[in-house]
Amino acid sequence: MIAAFFDIDGTIYRNALLIEHFKKMIKYELFDDIHYKLKVEEAYHLWDIRKGDYDNYLLDLIELYKKALNGLSEQYNNFISDQVVSLKGNRVYTYTREMIRWHKENGHKVIFISGSPSFLVSRMAEKFGADEYCGSIYEIDFENKKFTGNIIKPMWDSLHKQEAINQFIEKYKIDMKKSFAYGDTNGDLSMLSSVGNPRAINPSKELLKNIKNNLLLKEKIEIIVERKDVVYKLNPNVETIEF
Repeated sequence: MIAAFFDIDGTIYRNALLIEHFKKMIKYELFDDIHYKLKVEEAYHLWDIRKGDYDNYLLDLIELYKKALNGLSEQYNNFISDQVVSLKGNRVYTYTREMIRWHKENGHKVIFISGSPSFLVSRMAEKFGADEYCGSIYEIDFENKKFTGNIIKPMWDSLHKQEAINQFIEKYKIDMKKSFAYGDTNGDLSMLSSVGNPRAINPSKELLKNIKNNLLLKEKIEIIVERKDVVYKLNPNVETIEF
């Protein structure tokens, strides 16, 4: 069995699902701590004007997000999550959207693995017809039907993504040498390294550095950059890629 492993945020989706979910929580005033709200807006502004490291930005934002999620009811969350995917779910890169279609047409297993919450990843998987998915699992107090803000299992780092991939390999007897992976940040490094056909989509600076320092990965990976309606394929061996 050949599989295609897709990260979502920044790879399929042209932003981060967690950010869109967060913005909806702010819009509906689901928390009223003004100092906390200012921290969120400051963090988002720094990302929006591209100051700071993208990978570190997301990790900082997750800490704010966990606090915001604490006490949110499942009912409100389902409403917000449905809105995120309904209103924003089509904001995807043309390249990865077409690759999902191509893999499905060729009978490959399409698997979404994302650091975004599983309740958002599941909705995107359904929207795009993925066979399997795996996202970060946030704890729910089932007695009160509310989120606690704790994370049972994160899925934004290489270690946990590799654990998920290993489970899918065992389940479907996947031939990793013939399989594909698509990612954009350093958290996708193990996923990209484990397949025969890795593709870095609009990669972050940290991911690019690690690709150039990994001789085996550097020889087999394709770097894809999509801007407007043009898709560029870059060679990681070309020394003109600068930082």
